[in-house]
Amino acid sequence: MAPGSGAGVVLISPDWSRLHYAICLHFSASNNTVEYEALINGLRITIELGATRLYVRGDSELVIDQVMKESSYKSPLMMAYCQEVRKLEDKFQGFELHHVPQRDNDAADFSQN
Repeated sequence: MAPGSGAGVVLISPDWSRLHYAICLHFSASNNTVEYEALINGLRITIELGATRLYVRGDSELVIDQVMKESSYKSPLMMAYCQEVRKLEDKFQGFELHHVPQRDNDAADFSQN
């Protein structure tokens, strides 16, 4: 099997219908890198779908804190990911990002089961 990682994205519409996406990364990645990849890909997908407001839940406290400007970067890679999120979040009229414990984020972890 080739080295790599995966991420899951679940989009939930206002009428509670769900779209599930599995993202295959063709490189080995840390948990925080996977979380950023999921966030960025989720933002790109919702832009394509025409969404204007997002309520995002993620289980990486570091990623959430960095995007919400409550944490600094120790890695140039994390800074680059965060800058990409900032570019994409400007495309929305409303954007909220909230941390949820991993045990409560089972919707996004569907692809790992």
